Amino acid sequence: MYVPPLFAMAEDREIAAFCAAHPFATLVTQGAEGLYATHLPVILKQEGETLSFFGHLARANPHWSTTPDGSEALLIFQGPQAYVTPSWYPTKKETGKVVPTWNYAAVHVRGTVSWPQDAAFLRQNLSDLTDAHEAHRAHPWAMDDAPDDFLAMQMRAIVGMAFRVSGFDGKMKMSQNRPAVDVDGVIAGLEASGEQAVAELVAAKRRR
Repeated sequence: MYVPPLFAMAEDREIAAFCAAHPFATLVTQGAEGLYATHLPVILKQEGETLSFFGHLARANPHWSTTPDGSEALLIFQGPQAYVTPSWYPTKKETGKVVPTWNYAAVHVRGTVSWPQDAAFLRQNLSDLTDAHEAHRAHPWAMDDAPDDFLAMQMRAIVGMAFRVSGFDGKMKMSQNRPAVDVDGVIAGLEASGEQAVAELVAAKRRR
């Protein structure tokens, strides 16, 4: 991914936090039949010095059976994004030399993928993923709430996905290349358009 220094996420910790906050990823691999992509929720774990993402996909999905363990792969995470009209720039009135753009946040994670299938792995990672997304609920659902034989049947229909991280590229393009007066205009315009999440990121990335 092309990442100009001005838009680069500062450090791996920021990138990891972004992935955790936007856990629905796109897994892309190159195989004998060309590029293949699967969309799936993942969870990030650290084991010693190694970072890995874990998830699962349908056993009927040919992605896993046509991609050997250890294959190079890419995980793509996308965050808030929005169109930015030049009408929000006060500098438009001064020179007219402005054009539309798009503000967005994305992370590409490079690594290798494998497909663990043992029941213990699947149950542990299904439990971890579920717990992470149920934690804020008043009455969280847990794996133990379902009968064991039903869970076993469900798990036979999936395979695991383990992605060992080798590197990150993180991009947060949020009007950092505009003068302060235009940044203020973008924030106001985004808020008026209902794009609050992008407006907050533009404000957070404001150059000081």
